[in-house]
Amino acid sequence: MSLIRTAVLAIVLFSSTSNFAFAEIKVLASIKPVHSLVASIMEGVGTPSLIVQGAGSPHTYSLKPSQANELQNADVVFWVGHELESFLEKPIETIATKAKAVSLLDTQGIKVLSPRETGNFEEHADDDAAGHAHAHDHVEEVDAHVWLDPQNALLMAAEIERTLVAADPANAAKFTANAAKLKSEITALQTEIQTILAPVKDKGFIVFHDAYQYFETRFGAKVLGSITASPEVMPGAERLIELKAKLTELKASCVFAEPNFEPKLVKAIVEGTPAKTGTLDPEASGLAEGPPLYANMMRGLATSIRDCLAQAS
Repeated sequence: MSLIRTAVLAIVLFSSTSNFAFAEIKVLASIKPVHSLVASIMEGVGTPSLIVQGAGSPHTYSLKPSQANELQNADVVFWVGHELESFLEKPIETIATKAKAVSLLDTQGIKVLSPRETGNFEEHADDDAAGHAHAHDHVEEVDAHVWLDPQNALLMAAEIERTLVAADPANAAKFTANAAKLKSEITALQTEIQTILAPVKDKGFIVFHDAYQYFETRFGAKVLGSITASPEVMPGAERLIELKAKLTELKASCVFAEPNFEPKLVKAIVEGTPAKTGTLDPEASGLAEGPPLYANMMRGLATSIRDCLAQAS
């Protein structure tokens, strides 16, 4: 009888130790493109939680109480940085106190561009206490949409892998294998996008807000301007009249809306002109979260640009 009790006790102890050693780390990712990269590297080990869910945008998002609880219990939090997810800055400092918070905008070697305030790109603005838009100094600011350059995404993925290996060394081999697979997929994706865009590279277009310079710099897309610099600040009537007048001057073949922000503005601008309209989704708000999202988002951007510009030929 004592032998049986001893055997049972040994099994229980082994099971407890095993479960403790291989306890799944709690990982949070801020936005869908970041979540996709993290989920790809964690595949087969665990699933990260997504903060900005559904059709939400980091530009206008408010943290939910349940997500504050997730932050409190998190081991690792991946975000782009306060330049994009400003709503996360204080919660990371005050709630996610035990978590390793990784700002991917600070990844070593990543290509970072400054916001544009020249030519046909509207000057960035803030609202003061009276609700009036006004320009401000951007000396310290950057364009945070870094994931739209696949080369940046590769560096971000490598940083995610390093962080996860350090946080969960028991699964290091799986993280490393997944990261190698993701690197191969993103490299092939870059070539695919170049092929998609090749027939329309000389045709110019206007975007809703200036979120695409990483994409256009990498692939040679011809973005002529933006309706607004910041989606939080809607353009005034004067700006819309100015853009409508410039459509012909700029020879813009298409004007692109975004899923989360006033597509009727785009329709108003192109009305009475030969320009076509389309939709671009730089934050993948309309896509299902998960490992395939990054490639689907990037491929979707390229395909939407090609289809609209081809239609305008």
